[in-house]
Amino acid sequence: MATVSPPQPWSYLLELPRDARAPGIARVTLQAVLDSHALTEIAERAILLTSELVTNAHLHTEGPCSVRLHCREGDRLRVNVWDTSPLVPGLFRRSRNRAATEIAAHAEAGRGLRLVEAWADDWGSHTYDRRRFGKTLWFELAHPGKKTAPRWISPAGCTDCVDLERARRKAVAENLPLEEIQDAGIAIRSHFRDTHLLPQW
Repeated sequence: MATVSPPQPWSYLLELPRDARAPGIARVTLQAVLDSHALTEIAERAILLTSELVTNAHLHTEGPCSVRLHCREGDRLRVNVWDTSPLVPGLFRRSRNRAATEIAAHAEAGRGLRLVEAWADDWGSHTYDRRRFGKTLWFELAHPGKKTAPRWISPAGCTDCVDLERARRKAVAENLPLEEIQDAGIAIRSHFRDTHLLPQW
């Protein structure tokens, strides 16, 4: 009896020099890859977001960058853009909640990166040895027609968690009324529940 093999993941890697033509080359390459894998429905978003990240690497770093696409047929497409700078853009350091988005919306710089926040199903960053290996900014897009599972946001690196805990400790240290200390604790628990425990659709 014949068996059907599960879909195999595929991956492409594009190395780009620090050149003003790099974003255009990335766009053409992504179009060819996504067309060949019948991902035309998400191609426009993927190409735009990748172009923004490659442009960001060209404008704000002094070295080359690379683009890696990874997907399992019928699953999410993941795009990683690596560059030589260890500095992560502010948007990628912020906690992924609506308040941070609204604050960022008033900033002049980083508008292209906010497209990633608005259009990607998930996104983030990864840093390496700060002296040598730079960083990766990444995003994921769901396969067309596939219902995605809810996303839980990690509390690691959440600036809101840090700020709320700092306010609670300050209230305790300054011996504020018990009600204010309790309110600060409730604020932490509410934030943690709403941002990190409940699924983000």
